[in-house]
Amino acid sequence: MIVPRAHLVPHVFDRAKLEGKPTRMGYGEGLVSAADENKNIVALCADLTESTQTHHFQKKYPDRFVEMGVAEQNLASVASGMAAMGKIPFIASYAMFSPGRNWEQIRTTICYNEQNVKVVGAHAGVSVGPDGATHQAIEDIAIMRVIPHMVVLSPCDALEAKKATIAAARFLGPVYIRFHREKTPVFTTEETPFEIGKAEIFFEPSGEPDVAIIAMGPLVHNALLAAEALAKEGVGVRVINSPSVKPLDGMIVEKAARDAGCIVTVEEHQIAGGLGSAVAEFLSSIYPVPIEFIGMRDRFGESGEPDELVEYFGMGVLSIQEVVRKVMKRKK
Repeated sequence: MIVPRAHLVPHVFDRAKLEGKPTRMGYGEGLVSAADENKNIVALCADLTESTQTHHFQKKYPDRFVEMGVAEQNLASVASGMAAMGKIPFIASYAMFSPGRNWEQIRTTICYNEQNVKVVGAHAGVSVGPDGATHQAIEDIAIMRVIPHMVVLSPCDALEAKKATIAAARFLGPVYIRFHREKTPVFTTEETPFEIGKAEIFFEPSGEPDVAIIAMGPLVHNALLAAEALAKEGVGVRVINSPSVKPLDGMIVEKAARDAGCIVTVEEHQIAGGLGSAVAEFLSSIYPVPIEFIGMRDRFGESGEPDELVEYFGMGVLSIQEVVRKVMKRKK
């Protein structure tokens, strides 16, 4: 059942009734709200203001916006300099270009110097769709969480994306937030908790869980649908939304491992270096349990419709159910 503390929408399992919004829209709304609160917030973009939803900020605060053009390395370096002078820069582009193209500048000018810059990577995951492998960022979590001082966030819907943006603005230090292009279900509410470094249990069986699913991004909703279907088979599933990949909520991950005895991680990202890796790294020295990983398996994406690609690469609801059954057999 849905955990009351999560405050999800009442019709969370009925996709037809759920509003669909891209998580990047939550960024656009959150950036303006954060800027209303703090006059030191500035925004920089690499010629993708509408795609990244930065145009809302540009329209309201034109004197605090800088268009860098197609120059992602400059985007990071200029932002670092602005942060050194007391500003709070948000830099936005497609994730394949930032952090994909300017990783060294992010590492050295921002993180090495511990500058208060927020990096926004839009169009993440294979659900970018027809644009294909060259534009589908499925390695961004891995390359960002390895950098010292960098916080890494992956919100589950547009409303949580807005909260993550506002939280990042208030946080002192480098932050990376990944967003998605296509409309995905909005199933959280204003009352749903969000905090950097924290995960939340969204779904819990009446008794002890047989398995725990730890998911990030819009695929959290697929995990919820899978959990509901498995509950009808008598399988007790705990679903955990982990928008904070770094820092990971070790307390809730360890408790899930001890309570359930096995874990499935779900992410629209390469299995290597992503959320699953973070969970496995943490548990390996604390409380090792059988883990199965759902995500991209050492391959590039392809062109196609977003929902078709999610299904094709084994991240759909039925695939999650199948993997849950698999990991439970390993537990016995």
